[in-house]
Amino acid sequence: MTTTAPSDAAGDPFEALHASLVELDLTSLAKGLSALLDQAERDAPSFSEFLRRAIEIEASARLERKIARRVRCSRLGPLVTLDDFDFSCRPELSPHAVREFLTCRFVDERRNLLLVGRPSTGKTTVAKAIGHAACRCLHSVLYVTMGEMLEELFASRADHTFRRAFRRLVKPDLLVLDDAGFASLDRDASTDLFRLVCARYRKHSTLVVSNLPFKAWAELLPSEPQAVAIVDRLIHQASIIRF
Repeated sequence: MTTTAPSDAAGDPFEALHASLVELDLTSLAKGLSALLDQAERDAPSFSEFLRRAIEIEASARLERKIARRVRCSRLGPLVTLDDFDFSCRPELSPHAVREFLTCRFVDERRNLLLVGRPSTGKTTVAKAIGHAACRCLHSVLYVTMGEMLEELFASRADHTFRRAFRRLVKPDLLVLDDAGFASLDRDASTDLFRLVCARYRKHSTLVVSNLPFKAWAELLPSEPQAVAIVDRLIHQASIIRF
């Protein structure tokens, strides 16, 4: 009776363990296995501490992949933070108050956040930084300008995908709506905006960036009662940062 000699991989405990980790889809732990074992030889941790380190490698990598997926879907673009934001040029802004929104507690509470002020005062930078922070908190986020959003909804009617396009705007935990107030809206666009605000009201958070004070939104929309209804829902229990 003859026996087959084990392969090199089967005879090497490290290679066998590495192959098992890959098979179990613990790919990040498999990549970091060598460094983990080297560290264990130096530190001689307890069994429980070694296991904690191993699990942390995989858990951290999976968390970063989740965050990366949310950023890709958000349309936020490259990472934006407030680390280099010059608050000294904007003395009316409190750095502590603005950075508090990076905790995204307002998203957990399903409240809105409104950034209002003149152009080129940093509103979009702050909005995108908050959007990226929300992704890191594992919230679903979508960034879109009001013009792009309304154009997409208008176009979706032509190919009969309006419901899907509208649902994509309603669904995110945080909708970042930039450049609101730049142009007047016709009746159809105004109705779409009204429906969206109503659909998200008290269910999800909306971050609105506007150059136009909300009391002047009646000039933006063809119907003053509709403008009042939209603004009332946006500002209800909302936080407002004035630039």
